[in-house]
Amino acid sequence: MARLLAAHRRALGTPRRSRALTPVRQALLVLCWFRGGSLVTAPARDHAVSRATAYR
Repeated sequence: MARLLAAHRRALGTPRRSRALTPVRQALLVLCWFRGGSLVTAPARDHAVSRATAYR
């Protein structure tokens, strides 16, 4: 999943270090969110990003 995210960012031309989370941490956030089955606020708090960033 992280490789797909990284490839997608490269395809879009996203500059390196411009995102709050690396592809690996973004994948972990999504997996935690799906596993928990709750709102995104808890995984966002655990990964030290805002709720708005987590919803993107």
